[in-house]
Amino acid sequence: MKFLLALSLGLLFTSCTVAKNNYTKIQYEAGACFGFCPMFKLTINPDRTSVIEAEHFTFEQGRSKNDFSKEKEGTFTSTIRQEDYNTLIKMLNKINIKSLNAKYGNRNVTDLPTSYLTVTFKDGTVKKVEDYGKHGTDELAELWMFLENLRKTQTWTKVK
Repeated sequence: MKFLLALSLGLLFTSCTVAKNNYTKIQYEAGACFGFCPMFKLTINPDRTSVIEAEHFTFEQGRSKNDFSKEKEGTFTSTIRQEDYNTLIKMLNKINIKSLNAKYGNRNVTDLPTSYLTVTFKDGTVKKVEDYGKHGTDELAELWMFLENLRKTQTWTKVK
């Protein structure tokens, strides 16, 4: 009896900490601006493996316009930490991705970066969101910041 009680409590606590994952792939792309905005494409799989295709200013800080003529930074891999992955899944679930607009942003300003999010669901559907200026909604702005911080908070290994 004590075993069943302990098992029930254990399941209750773990179910509270693990978010339901309906995604088979999460892709985020940080687009260019006229300055030194990071430019990269991040792909995250359900097993938490991830790849960053780093163009410019992903891991290096730009200091002059000549930095744009340097070679691309390269391709890097990592396994996203479990707590960060859980946070990401909870954020995606909270914003109800399927209900978002396909495009956000005011194109009257010409110097803003664009965020691109492509989420592939387990049922095979795909949702794409483009956000010029990265402020489509408060929740999206928070998601963009979280995704961009993953390049700084994870351990990345260069593969090419």
